[in-house]
Parts: sequence; structure tokens; C-alpha cells
Amino acid sequence: MRDRETNDREERAQAGGSAALDLNLLRTFLAVYRTGSFTAAARLLGLSQPTVTTQVRALERQLGRELFQRQARGASPAPYADELASRIVQPLDSLATISGRGGAADERPPEPVHLAGPREFLTLSVLPGLAPLVDGGVRLRITPGLTEPLLDGLRAGRHDLVIATFRPRGRALAAVPLGDEEFVLVAAPSWAERIGGPARISAVGPAALHGVPLVAYAEDLPIVRRYWRHVFGRRLVCQPAVTMPDLNAVRAAVLGGTGFTVLPRYLCTAELTSGALVLLHDPDDPPINTAFLVQRPGAAVNPHVALVRDHLLRAGQGY
Repeated sequence: MRDRETNDREERAQAGGSAALDLNLLRTFLAVYRTGSFTAAARLLGLSQPTVTTQVRALERQLGRELFQRQARGASPAPYADELASRIVQPLDSLATISGRGGAADERPPEPVHLAGPREFLTLSVLPGLAPLVDGGVRLRITPGLTEPLLDGLRAGRHDLVIATFRPRGRALAAVPLGDEEFVLVAAPSWAERIGGPARISAVGPAALHGVPLVAYAEDLPIVRRYWRHVFGRRLVCQPAVTMPDLNAVRAAVLGGTGFTVLPRYLCTAELTSGALVLLHDPDDPPINTAFLVQRPGAAVNPHVALVRDHLLRAGQGY
């Protein structure tokens, strides 16, 4: 019995030892919760992995609850961990922002904020408005990509914030609506004239596009198929003539007269205004997709994350 008490004292000393250090235990818990990994949390906090493990075990003993289920790759939050995170994340967020403290290295400036999202949305809608943040001392690391792998990176601790094209499933990631993007059916003026313009599509539907090459983002046509189902109420049977996993490249091809496509309106507003592209159809209920700003609960280990998040949410009202 005495040996066990001695071991408990040693573990408490490594975890912090006193009630005043319970806040550190909670910070460590949130770091593991947000990264999904004891190793990634240790890197984030500037601690050793055994210390992170010891601190989480100390908190589990204090609470009398299991917080994580250890797995071969990472750690999965137990049911009580979700409840605990939801209760403490806002107070710790506020404390970190006020004090500028994010972990072990309190004297260092905050780490760069790692923001990820769709390349085109980042380029046209987000990056032009980041100057005030950078002027205020925020450092940013921007990663473009597809939503699924970016969310995997968020769970693994490689990103702080992700702009996602859909709301992620589960409760481990916190998502709030950021803005809506409208999809439009467009072509160069030469093709619009050849098919009879928007009036013919309104009269006969998508049959007017028979024989016009389709330029698409991907072979499975996710954007175009969604437009067809929503607007025309039917399944798309057209095969793409050109595919390119870059919406800017798709736009460039259509501008050059390659064929027709479906694009987010924000990506081609200037071309529609100038007449370089023609809006082939103007339905009363155009397809809309909501973008979400996603982060892990507890992501305020870096106080600048909250600054970037709030800036994006304010700017999102104009997207």
C-alpha cells in the first residue's frame, strides 16, 4: 500500500502536484482532445509525451472518469470528454486570449495560425482581407486542399481552422456556418449564341446543351450533378470533355471557348459583369452550398486562433 501511495505522489508531482495546477491539466486535456493524439498534444504544448499521458491520467483520477480510449493511432474521446470540453473550452479560450498564454512557452510570441480550405475560396474571398490580422502581428500558414483530407489534418493537429464545403460529422469538431456560395451555369458568348442563349435553355431545358463540351472539376462531376438535380430535377448523363481539379483552370478553359461548366458565382462575377462569360440559366431557386468554419474544441491554445476565427466569421457575412 505504501509503494502505491509513493507512486501516486510521484505522478502528482510530475503532473503539477497542487490544486493550482489543475488548470494545466485542463489545458493538456484540451490539447489531446483537439489533436486526437497524445504525441501531437505534446508537440503543441512543448511537453514530453509521457508528461502529457501522466497529466491526463491525473485528471482522470480527479474526475473519476475515463477521458480517452487509447488506440493504435491516436486517442478517441470517451463520452464524458465531449461534455467536459464543451464546459471548459470557452473559459479557457477567454483566459488564453486575455493572458496571451497558450501552453508551456508563455514568453514566446504565439505560433502561426494554420488555416486551410478550398484553393479558390481562399484566394479570392479570404486572402484579400487578411491584411489587418497580419498588421496586428498574426502569422498565418495557408494550406489549400479538399475538405476531407483537410479535416483529417485538423483532427491530427496539422491545422487550426479549416474552411469546409460541408459540415463534418460527429461532435469532435466544432463547425459554424461561414457563408453561402451560389452555383451558376456559364459558357463563353460564342457557345451561348450557338445554342440559342438562355431563352432556349429556359424553353427546352438541358437538352439545349446537347453536343456542347462539358468542362468539369472532377470525373464524377460533383458540382455539375448537383446543379442538374437541383435545377432541372434530373440525372446528368453527359460525360466531361475536359476535367481539371482546379476551378480557376476550369474557368479559364470555358473563357477560352472550350464549352460550358458550373462555377461558384464568386469565382466568375467579374466575367459575367464584363460579358466574357454568359449566364446560361437564371433559376428562381439556384443551388446554394454553405461553407463552414471548423475547429477543434480547445483550439485556443494559440490565442491568435480566436482572432482569425472571429475575423473570418465577421468577413463571412459578405461572402
